[in-house]
Amino acid sequence: MKGFNLSDWALQHRSLVWYFMAVALVAGVFSYLHLGREEDPAFTIRTMVIVAQWPGASAEEVTDQVTERIERELQDLQTLDYSRSVTVAGKTTVYVTLRNETPAATVRSVWEEVRSMIGDIAYTFPQGVQGPFFNDRFGDVYGNIFAFTGDGLTQRQLRDYVEDARSKILTLPEAGSVELVGAQDEKVFLEFSTRQLAALGISEAEVIATLQDQNAITSSGVVQAGSQRVVVRVGGQFTSDESLKNINLRLGERFFRLVDVATISRGYTDPPTALFRYNGQPAIGLAIGMRAGGNLLEFGEGLEHEVDRIVAELPYGVEIHRVSDQPHVVEEAVNGFTKALFEAVAIVLIVSFVSLGLRAGMVVALSIPLVLAITFLAMSYLGISLQRVSLGALIIALGLLVDDAMIAVEMMVSKLEAGESLRNAATAVYTSTAFPMLTGTLVTVAGFIPIGLNPSQAGEFTYTLFVVLAISLIVSWVVAVLFTPLLGVTILPKQMKHKGHGKGRLMTGFSNLIEGAMRLKWLTIAFTVALFGVSVYGLTHVQQQFFPSSDRPELIVDWHLPQNASIAETQAQIAKFESEALIGNANIDHFSSHVGEGAPRFVLTLDVPAGRPSLGQTVIVTKSIEVRDQVKEEIEAYLRTTFPGTDTYVGTLSLGPPVSRPIQYRVSGPDIETVRTLSQQLSAKISENPNLGLVRYDWMETMRVVEVDVLQDKARQLGITNADIANGLNGISSGQPITQIRDSIYLVTVVGRAEAAERDSLETLQNLQLSTGDGRAIPLSSVATLSYTQEHPMIVRRNRVPTLTVSADVLGHLQPATVAAGLKPAVDAFSETLPAGYSIAVGGTVESSAESTAPIIAVVPLMLFVMATVLMLQLQSFSRLFLVVAVAPLALIGVVAALLPSGKPLGFVAILGILALIGILVRNSVILIVQIEHLRSEGMAAWKAVVEATEHRVRPILLTALAASLGLIPIATEVFWSPMAFAMIGGILVGTMLTLVFLPALYVTWFRIKPEPEPPREDVAPVQA
Repeated sequence: MKGFNLSDWALQHRSLVWYFMAVALVAGVFSYLHLGREEDPAFTIRTMVIVAQWPGASAEEVTDQVTERIERELQDLQTLDYSRSVTVAGKTTVYVTLRNETPAATVRSVWEEVRSMIGDIAYTFPQGVQGPFFNDRFGDVYGNIFAFTGDGLTQRQLRDYVEDARSKILTLPEAGSVELVGAQDEKVFLEFSTRQLAALGISEAEVIATLQDQNAITSSGVVQAGSQRVVVRVGGQFTSDESLKNINLRLGERFFRLVDVATISRGYTDPPTALFRYNGQPAIGLAIGMRAGGNLLEFGEGLEHEVDRIVAELPYGVEIHRVSDQPHVVEEAVNGFTKALFEAVAIVLIVSFVSLGLRAGMVVALSIPLVLAITFLAMSYLGISLQRVSLGALIIALGLLVDDAMIAVEMMVSKLEAGESLRNAATAVYTSTAFPMLTGTLVTVAGFIPIGLNPSQAGEFTYTLFVVLAISLIVSWVVAVLFTPLLGVTILPKQMKHKGHGKGRLMTGFSNLIEGAMRLKWLTIAFTVALFGVSVYGLTHVQQQFFPSSDRPELIVDWHLPQNASIAETQAQIAKFESEALIGNANIDHFSSHVGEGAPRFVLTLDVPAGRPSLGQTVIVTKSIEVRDQVKEEIEAYLRTTFPGTDTYVGTLSLGPPVSRPIQYRVSGPDIETVRTLSQQLSAKISENPNLGLVRYDWMETMRVVEVDVLQDKARQLGITNADIANGLNGISSGQPITQIRDSIYLVTVVGRAEAAERDSLETLQNLQLSTGDGRAIPLSSVATLSYTQEHPMIVRRNRVPTLTVSADVLGHLQPATVAAGLKPAVDAFSETLPAGYSIAVGGTVESSAESTAPIIAVVPLMLFVMATVLMLQLQSFSRLFLVVAVAPLALIGVVAALLPSGKPLGFVAILGILALIGILVRNSVILIVQIEHLRSEGMAAWKAVVEATEHRVRPILLTALAASLGLIPIATEVFWSPMAFAMIGGILVGTMLTLVFLPALYVTWFRIKPEPEPPREDVAPVQA
């Protein structure tokens, strides 16, 4: 019984197949036009932030009483990877990071579990702890940032315009979260003289209580007046600072005007918690995110129109500046990727026309757009957008797509040249090539299984590579056996003359090469194995890489001043840097600075640090990628000489999961002082490496603290409590909130504090005037002694253990992994000398790379099993399986031959290319071996079958290799794809040539096939006369 033939079915139902072909093309074009656009694929940030505050407590007290309780509870979380806490005086920030294998879809529910767990233990916190507060939107991206500046306007006046703009932008249907950046909250300050209050016998607490009572809003009842209900409301609350100035205080039997005992002024949070600057000017930023699932380009258009309307309504002097414009960046990036894709398609089509001729080339030329159209349709259905990875996957797949089409067309042409009818030639596509092609396709897809099943952030980042490749390759096979035969019947001539019995000069030379390699089989095998050995050795000299730096023009300058530095000092240093190094630089387009906090996550791969007064971050946008590195070197040189005592780091954005300094070592142990000592010793060890920049610590120095030791017996006799002393000191140093003024949409906090002369000097503390129980005034020194001591301003822990990170940048053009490998012997030797309970862990890019590649390695056995199973289903022979598998390592020869001379690193992306190479070489090997077995089954001698099968496959294999290699040229200059492109080009060209020579030699060796003896020469009898 004749089996089902998909190609024959297509010819029997031509109208239906033409219909499906037209529908696929139209739907594909429509899908392409409506696919989402992104610069890079999204991945899940598996980190949540928990914050709790305990005003007045030291960093050690907060660590012991708050941080420890939170971290201990988190250890019961099943999906926890690690917790990292940053604790300062009065505040703890705990970062909860989940395991890589935690499915993205379950992360939100895990955060709800964390909220519940920590909320349940909040009652165990010490009295006075505020929180915990949760931020499970730590990974939100604010791709559009605007800076508002206003000459001569106060912060409040400027903020009014920003708030109005925020309200209008929130009405956009695609708008997500919109946050203000660097906005200063207004305060009304009541500045008292502690001496004057004490002299008058007035306690600050009495003043505060009076103000709070008058400003309270409580229910005043409802009067039933006949048929109406009338609400009773008591007025007199504070609505402005002027209303405060009119307050009369009754304290005991005396009356005072508030302005007689306090100076009332309106200002802003002092000291501020965060500041924002644009091009050297104070500004307020507006960070705008897009709702989940929104179309970025459509959102960008709507936002641009709305901002234009807002600008038109602003008064003279108020300006809006674009700090970050993600839709524009994405549009440019996608246009660049799409241009590279179409260039690759054009290259492949040109190769097809030149190699196959006009008609046969036309069949291939129509098949490839059809495959792309159906692939775009599938991408639209699966919600895969056009971005760096998905478009790169299409470019990588092109070489394989053209192979399917070429195999189908070659089969039809060979049958026509053999005298077969056009229909028989078309149906032979399915009977002769469908299953070997399908095996090759499935083997290639199986090679990317480790990417598809990689749960890490890097795997999530590259997941669409697996999906798009799998879709396009399977679609390519369907098109080759279903649509291509119909196109061939329509376009190819009904008959084709055989081109003659001669092989031609090139084919004759290739035949001689094959037969020579087969006759010298042991030499051929030994030579190939030697090349492989050399490539393995050469691989050790290829630099390693995780993900490359971004090709965006931004530079990120991280500022870490000494931990006891004030925000005013941080701002002063950044302002000096801006005025001396950035303003007027012709290579810089614009820049913005964040003081006291990091920049909003304007791109997903940005590493956002925890805010504190000694921290800052400057985002510099250079004119182009070409001048970025030059500006970076200039800035680094300036910072080294101008701010030697400040830890500054100039970096670029990453094309992948974020990593700060590339070289990092974490020193952990139970005792903080020992950890500090070991970190300093480790720093001295690694500083000897000339390839490292200045070694830094994430926390190290101590700060001076004033200890107030209360003489408790004496204080009790005078009616003074610890709370009285603490409130008095707080009023001098920071001020304490009293009440709030309700001003329009704002709540303005009224803060009571000592006047400037008393709060700006440490010497005034001991002269703080306290009111006794009987109204007398005494100095603080009468009931307490003051002394200075040292304590840690910040304590960092990882998994409940104090951990200090020693980090450094890499100098020159070496990759971090290469430098880390050079440091490994010294670090390992030092680790062996550590006391019990202390450890050193490698962080930075080395750790991130290991975390990303470990899941790949773990899935490799599954990949090999699937590949072997698919091959066995096709080959059904262990011997033939061995021959195919033996070819796979040959990819490494070409990879090393390409990477080593070019200086390209072997990174995560290049490894993906190697996986693709294995599939390509195995695919070629399968089809070649199937061809050999087919010829032998028809009765051809074994030696001749090997030669003829190789000759028959050489043209499509070489053409595919040429098309695939040339098709990668458009992305060979891309920062992200360059290492992969070089690896694949070298692997395809070298691996393919070695396959065509090595596999025949290995085949005849394995099966012990001898060359055929030459036929005996027949002597011709002379003609009789």
